[in-house]
Amino acid sequence: MKIAIILSTVRENRDGLRIALFADRILKQHSLETIIIDPAEVDLPILGKTYGEMVSPGNKIVALHQTLEDVDGYILITAEYNHSIPPALKNLLDHFRNEYAHKAAGIISYSSGPFGGIRAVEHLRSICAELKIIAIPRSLPISNSHESINEDGSAPTEDYERRSKYFFEEFVWYLEALKNQRILKGLP
Repeated sequence: MKIAIILSTVRENRDGLRIALFADRILKQHSLETIIIDPAEVDLPILGKTYGEMVSPGNKIVALHQTLEDVDGYILITAEYNHSIPPALKNLLDHFRNEYAHKAAGIISYSSGPFGGIRAVEHLRSICAELKIIAIPRSLPISNSHESINEDGSAPTEDYERRSKYFFEEFVWYLEALKNQRILKGLP
């Protein structure tokens, strides 16, 4: 199965990339194929029309549509901005719709403070529900992100390796269950 790891910010020196590398490494241990989607690289315009409304979307948007459609699930890595998700993530999610339907998402949140972005998780769950993305019940908040995960995606202590175990196991369970249902119902 193939997973899209979606970053949320476009800032320089952001911690999201190190967390994406952490998630990437663990997903590969579960024999999952991954692709990292970075809104800083995709550089979508501010939402004017969704992909389905565009008459002639550019190659970049067509490629992103195809990637989102081809994956079996998502790891959404979100920072917390003003008790919510960053605008780059919201913009990326809003550009598409059917591509997400009936696929699992695991939410990893982070912040430089002690709460690990947990308020952003609750907002992101409601967005996922509207897009028909099935956000798994467990999330993985990472507090003090600049100290908790190294730049190469490794963890300086066993703490986040241990804490992430059940999160990723639950995510894989939902991936398999939802993929089986999509096959059974003839859905993409």
